[in-house]
Formats: sequence, C-alpha cells, structure tokens
Amino acid sequence: MAVIELRGVNKHFGSHHVLKDVDLSVEAGEVVAVIGPSGSGKSTLCRSINRLETIDSGTILIQGESLPQEGKELSQVRAQVGMVFQQFNLFAHKTVLENVTIAPIDVLHRSKKQARAEALHLLDRVGVRDQAHKVPAQLSGGQQQRVAIARALAMHPTAILFDEPTSALDPEMVNEVLDVIADLARNGMTMLIVTHEMSFARRVADRVVFMDDGRIVETSSAEKFFTAPETQRAAEFIQSTRHGQ
Repeated sequence: MAVIELRGVNKHFGSHHVLKDVDLSVEAGEVVAVIGPSGSGKSTLCRSINRLETIDSGTILIQGESLPQEGKELSQVRAQVGMVFQQFNLFAHKTVLENVTIAPIDVLHRSKKQARAEALHLLDRVGVRDQAHKVPAQLSGGQQQRVAIARALAMHPTAILFDEPTSALDPEMVNEVLDVIADLARNGMTMLIVTHEMSFARRVADRVVFMDDGRIVETSSAEKFFTAPETQRAAEFIQSTRHGQ
C-alpha cells in the first residue's frame, strides 16, 4: 500500500487551473523529488497532501485512508505526515526546545520529560542541540530549517513533505540542510521533496516527478530522468537548469 496516493486531483485558484488530473503515489521508504519550472503546481501539490490547500476534485489517500475534511481526524493525519516549509514557520517567541516539544505534548500527549528528552536527541541529530534555549531569531536560516526538520520528526511521522526547503536560505547554508535530508533518506524516511536543487534530487531521490503547467509530465528514476528524459519538455528543463548553474 502506498503511504501517499493522489488520484485524479484537480485544484483551481479562481480561473487558474493549478493541478490537472494529478495521479501520484509514494511508497514506504521512497524519496520522491518533485521538480519543474516556477508556477507548475509543485508547491500546491505538496500543500494539498495534508490539506493546507483544499482540492476541487479527486482523492488523496494517506496509508489507504481518504484525507479527512477537517477536525480531529485531519489533525491526526497531519501528525502522520510532517511538513517542512520554505520559511521555517517556527514560533518566534518560543525557544528552539519549546518549538520541538509543543506538538508532542499537546497532540501525542507525551510527558514534558519524555518530549524534552526526545527533542534534545533530535536537535542533536540535526546538529543544533547547542541552540536549544535560543529563540529562532538568534539562529541562522540554516539552523532554523534544521530545527523545523527536528520538529517534524518529533511527531514520529509516517512521511515528511518538504516544500522548497532551501529556497529561503543563503547559498552557503543550503548544503547543511540538504545533508540532514540526505541522512533521513539513508535511514529510510518516506519523503516527498519539492526542490529546485537538481544535483540534490539526482543524488537523493529514488524517483523524480517532473511537473509543468499543473500536470505530471514525466516520472522515472532519478538517474534515468537526468540522463535520458523521455519528453522534450523535460529535456529542455534539464538543459535550462544546467545553463543557470
């Protein structure tokens, strides 16, 4: 059974048809990179999976169950599917440690002692344990994003969605975040990663999904996609990213 499955998903913003009959599945332990030009629907696809965007038609399944509309059931699904955003979305007035422990305490009903111990372990894992008692504004962008990853992991998710996790970072901070994500991939975390980092997608993804104009144009193994794309549109996109580097 796929951990994440989309069947015939459509989404409009007003008259703009953003997702067009999208079918996609992500298997347990699989790393799927979603790439494509700006405005192709990548982030909307990512945000629809845990209903940060509501779809107009089609079905989204998480571990074989339809995505609930709202309420407690939706919160439970969101706990299963972690999300890491472009802009970190940390609570500005809470410490790093509080940012990581708040959801396990409130949603998973962990004791404060248990949540704290696990949070410190996760902060150590992503390399920012020494920042635990600072507030986000005292951290670099790369450190904040690593805290956001620890916060997602603290919920013991079945899968994690990454929406352009490095696009808000200075170039020198990009690799420190990508290294953390690559480590998760090596350890078998199921992930869907919207990214414009082509070399990273090629290195880490099991499969690449190429989107253009709201549709999935091509999907194949990372190596095959980057060495022998099947469509002219994908070939043009790969060529344009090489020119941009």
